[in-house]
Amino acid sequence: MKLSDFWSRLEQVFGPAYAASVARDQVLPQLGGRTIDEALDAGDRVVDVWRAVVAAYPERVPAQLR
Repeated sequence: MKLSDFWSRLEQVFGPAYAASVARDQVLPQLGGRTIDEALDAGDRVVDVWRAVVAAYPERVPAQLR
């Protein structure tokens, strides 16, 4: 998964403004207690970060984006 695809999906799920807030502010247990931004900055694979988002917000992520 490309980073641009990741951001596109995150914005589809949360909306453009809220996606940035989620990435910056929400600590996800699936990312070892880090935020999305922290995981990406640390070099985590984009696909693994996306899987963590799906696991953290299963009710928000539509099936076609999983």
